[in-house]
Amino acid sequence: MQNRWEQARITTLKTVSPGLVPGLFMVACAASQPLGTNGVAGSVVSSSKSPASEQTALIYPKARRTNIVDNYHGTQVADPYRWLEDLDAPETRTWIDAQNDLTRSVLDTVVERTWIRQRLEALWNFERRGLPKKKGERYFFFRNDGLQNQDILYVANAPDTPGEVLLDPNTLSDDGTIALKSISFSQDGRLMAYGLSSAGSDWTEWRVLDTTTKKQLPDHIRWTKWSSVSWTANASGFFYARYPEPTAGDELEGVNENAKVYFHKLSTIQDDDELVYERQGEPKWNFYPSVTKDGRYLVVSTTMGTDHRNQVLVKDLQQKRAHLEALISEFKDEYTLIGNQGSRFWFKTTNQAPMGRVIAIDLDKPHPDHWIQVVPETQNTLNEASWIGGRLVLSYLKDAHSDVRVHELNGSLVRNVNLPGIGTAFGFGGEPNDSETYYTFVTFNEPGAVYRFDVSQGTSSLMWKPTVGFQSEAYEVKQVFYPSKDGTRIPMFLAHKKGLETTGDNPTYLYGYGGFNISLTPSFHVPHLVWMDMGGLIAIPNLRGGGEYGKAWHDAGRLDNKQNVFDDFIAASEWLIKNGYTNSNKLAIAGGSNGGLLVGACMTQRPELFGAALPAVGVMDMLRFHRFTIGWAWVDDYGSSDDPEQFKTLLAYSPLHNLRKETYPATLVTTGDHDDRVVPGHSYKFLAELQHVHRGTAPMLIRIETRAGHGAGKPTSKLIDEATDRFTFLIRALDMKLPKNFDPDAQ
Repeated sequence: MQNRWEQARITTLKTVSPGLVPGLFMVACAASQPLGTNGVAGSVVSSSKSPASEQTALIYPKARRTNIVDNYHGTQVADPYRWLEDLDAPETRTWIDAQNDLTRSVLDTVVERTWIRQRLEALWNFERRGLPKKKGERYFFFRNDGLQNQDILYVANAPDTPGEVLLDPNTLSDDGTIALKSISFSQDGRLMAYGLSSAGSDWTEWRVLDTTTKKQLPDHIRWTKWSSVSWTANASGFFYARYPEPTAGDELEGVNENAKVYFHKLSTIQDDDELVYERQGEPKWNFYPSVTKDGRYLVVSTTMGTDHRNQVLVKDLQQKRAHLEALISEFKDEYTLIGNQGSRFWFKTTNQAPMGRVIAIDLDKPHPDHWIQVVPETQNTLNEASWIGGRLVLSYLKDAHSDVRVHELNGSLVRNVNLPGIGTAFGFGGEPNDSETYYTFVTFNEPGAVYRFDVSQGTSSLMWKPTVGFQSEAYEVKQVFYPSKDGTRIPMFLAHKKGLETTGDNPTYLYGYGGFNISLTPSFHVPHLVWMDMGGLIAIPNLRGGGEYGKAWHDAGRLDNKQNVFDDFIAASEWLIKNGYTNSNKLAIAGGSNGGLLVGACMTQRPELFGAALPAVGVMDMLRFHRFTIGWAWVDDYGSSDDPEQFKTLLAYSPLHNLRKETYPATLVTTGDHDDRVVPGHSYKFLAELQHVHRGTAPMLIRIETRAGHGAGKPTSKLIDEATDRFTFLIRALDMKLPKNFDPDAQ
């Protein structure tokens, strides 16, 4: 496997200088869907085991090893590359530059790279639209002409007209790295608070725009993460949650704790904002304030970590002396507000229903004995719920694809929504009295089309469909089920060009996640389409740890059960090989964030099973993840090395700590230097150790994107760059052949 890589690229690499070469980088798998990126650099030398014409190996940049050892409950654990956690230290920056130069020296010599980029750019260049959002008498929606770095916000008098530009994030930076992350409108749509993030950071800065005059107001809110803002009924201001201002220089790595809820009065400075709620002694509680549609109540959802269990606090804004009072006081179940009529509130909840149900709670009789079940639990997972046109629109997951139903407020079923096929439907937002709503429907081979749904009639009509440069009927998508190690039945989507034969030799891109109750449902990605054009197979299993089958499915892949996730992914690989789709030399595994952990764990547990590994922005150090930014919140899913028993579980699969002197598959690690969610030190330390212990000749490379974070808001240009490098790497790692129309001289 390693010789094949070297033999395929030796003729071009022979000419590469061992000196420094300017470099770029990449992160995780990119969607094309709209809203609504010290030493010698390296050289090629002959292996002592065989002639240079048959085998070569890379010389990697020097990485200093230290004697740092930590004591975990009596177990000594070395951490020789701790210094790489200091992201801006001169030694770290020199190491980053050298690694990027080495990666560029390898990828830029692959002759097929130009064809891959041209194909990506050609297919990406199609108009994409988000869902119309009605506020007052106008409609707001996002649109991208195709290759614009950021989606543009438009306003129109009707949902199916072109409209005019309201806010163009592309004008805010030269490189497209300032993203419009979130928007919130006053009830009449006259005012809009909008949140911007820079260089991929999770930090969001909020400003206010008059949508009628397009005049910027002076308001400026800083130090928020993940919290939206919610306007009062009279638009005098809005509620939001924020963290304390971090110490200078610690913005990207410092722990995020002690969130508080504030009220911002319009046209005042942030320092004068009113503190609405804090919980002293509970630094890890996060708050998500929202005002009910009727403007009467402030509802604050309180979470502790990433688990969906939450408390609910309510305040009557019509009562001047009222305080936030606990409606739900325990972190036991999930409660998501759907809407209210006066003092009666409808919630989507997992209370006594791990697959989800709808209940009604009257604030005048809040005890659980008085709760009313509106829509009982079903065998499918209740994923989303909204209140439109006086009815409930409930979106379920049925074997990881959408199933949407309409119910009366009393719970009686009105109808099932007739969707265009097996895929993912999302949207169904709006106001309680709106007669219609909108949703996007997407599949693996069809980009998002926008549909109008008449709530009273139950009819869908196509409002807008993108025009793209490919024939969707030329591709085939199916769902299969396979047994995991313990016999659990796991679903998996397969997508490829029609006519693909099970020869056992198809290049396969196996992508997974498996955590945090997150479901992988059908979605359209331009890079996946290009991979299929290259003759490849896309395989996406729905691993345990996700939310596809409710709470039990999630629990089966978290804490002490985390190994089940890796077993599910490995079993998917073995099933694909056994059923003639591919073989180990042609199999690449990929995933980002928690999916990066998945790839890292599987490549260390079964290195012989894969031809290539692409861990992106991964959690690789399972003993120290909770010491940075929001990492402490992941303890819900992972556990903590501070606990003696959980430490044993984490150490058993932590990718960084399970690297051995071994032959590993060709690996391209990717991260962003501004990732303040999974800090890049995870990827840096993993790659340094991987280069140190790897005993084969397959390349161990890293691509570190500048002015980029965890992935959200990445400009289109960077998404294309990273996908180009990802597939350039794989075309050699898996010894792939491009289509017959490939022209190697078109450089």
